[in-house]
Amino acid sequence: MRHSGGVTTPHAVGRPEITSPANSRVKWLVGLRKRRNRDQEHLAVVEGRDELVLALDAGVAVRQLYWCDALVQPPDRDSLLARVAGAHGAEVIALGDAAFRKASYRQTPDGWLAVVADPVSALADVQLPSDALVLVGESIEKPGNLGAMLRTADAAGVDAVVAATPLADWSNPNVVRASKGTVFAVPVASAPSTDVADWLEKNGVCIVVATPQASRLVTDADLTGPIAVVVGAEHAGVSSTLLARADVTVALPMFGRVNSLNVATSAAIVLYEAVRQRRKRPAM
Repeated sequence: MRHSGGVTTPHAVGRPEITSPANSRVKWLVGLRKRRNRDQEHLAVVEGRDELVLALDAGVAVRQLYWCDALVQPPDRDSLLARVAGAHGAEVIALGDAAFRKASYRQTPDGWLAVVADPVSALADVQLPSDALVLVGESIEKPGNLGAMLRTADAAGVDAVVAATPLADWSNPNVVRASKGTVFAVPVASAPSTDVADWLEKNGVCIVVATPQASRLVTDADLTGPIAVVVGAEHAGVSSTLLARADVTVALPMFGRVNSLNVATSAAIVLYEAVRQRRKRPAM
């Protein structure tokens, strides 16, 4: 990868500052908004101070850090710069206000943007404990929903989140943003739905599909063992492929006029019912 062009000026802390939005490095960052470019280079973009810190805490190696002195908050500026450059040996590049806003995908950027490796793992590389709690989202289209599911998974102590026959990709900047960086804290993987079902069965994990058509309420199902909670696409629900492989199907208690909830909300309800049951489980 080569970058050239643009205008640089000496920066106050001794680092060159890229000031031109037309700089080739800035254009390259803009190009990472496209999935095909991220996939080709196996990269993801982390934007935002809180997301960056969580990624660092999760052990993510930063390859490049871009920052804007006009936008960052001074108190932890130098310590965060030193942490990235020292612990990771990352290339640290200062951008001027106009250049950073060009590279940013946020309306109100806070001056931090990092390039890291794609967080996705191969299914075979995901190790599960004997009492695994897994979340599977099938054909989830909206990055915001995928990110919200990750935040819930992190909070609920889920062991892995798998995108089955994925539409939104894990390295999508809006997934990273909506997840508040938890995409780097929870093991994530992607695979066709059939492969996901095979992997779960191989690992002895019960497949629990959430669907409005189920006759059993989620509160009446035993969720204390190794389980994978499966939720489906926003409009189509869970596919016939995964429904046919389900060990259990569950429905949410619904008392209004609609028969389903947002997929991220549904996932949260089922996961926390599993957490509730597991906390009540007698100690062995």
